[in-house]
Amino acid sequence: MGSTPPSYKGHRYPVEIISHCVWLYFRFPLSFREVEELMLERGVMVSYETVRQWCLKFGQAYANGLRRRRPRPGDKWHLDEVFIKVNGEVKYLWRAIDVDGNVLDILIQNRRDKAAARRFFRRLLKETGTVPRVVVTDKLRSYSAAHREVMPSVEHRSHKGLNNRAENSHQPTRQRERAMKGFRSVGGAQRFLAAFSGISPHFRPGRYHRTAPDHRLEMTVRFTIWDQITGAAGLPATA
Repeated sequence: MGSTPPSYKGHRYPVEIISHCVWLYFRFPLSFREVEELMLERGVMVSYETVRQWCLKFGQAYANGLRRRRPRPGDKWHLDEVFIKVNGEVKYLWRAIDVDGNVLDILIQNRRDKAAARRFFRRLLKETGTVPRVVVTDKLRSYSAAHREVMPSVEHRSHKGLNNRAENSHQPTRQRERAMKGFRSVGGAQRFLAAFSGISPHFRPGRYHRTAPDHRLEMTVRFTIWDQITGAAGLPATA
């Protein structure tokens, strides 16, 4: 499915520089100042505050564009929740992925009780517009209670060992959390992770049983998609 690239009207830097800075920030565990330094090494003088504004303005738009390009979610969903620190307080990051490892949605909440699980279930159904065949969770009882209310017709498998796929999907988030020295606000964490979960996995294709040439070909395809959704595709090459 195609999508219209965001508007860059009023920006004095070309789209290829803006999209490259956003890619660097969401793909690698870099700070805004480190992105500024990398761009300076390439002869592009842009402040870290400008990079911050670009990531805030375009990060979610790019993530949404990538999500629209994905196929329909698989019918088997894995859900999991982990604690994160936001300004020194414990919060819970809820995440859902499909059978192919695509992130369906994330939500930061204060608790992991029945109400929180119910809220996440309803948000998932609304955001995806689909109903899964199977939902896999760990043994947190909040899932079972919310499942009976929100999607009773869906099969629910509750087992610690079955949910490694969802638990492993939290690893890139943990890496960024350490690099950023924690999150400062719930709103800021939600905005960052919503964009991050849409952009970062796009550039992390599984390498299991994939040869080096196959991996390079897959990455070339993914960079082409990135250029299309950012609007950089078709631009003349620059030295």
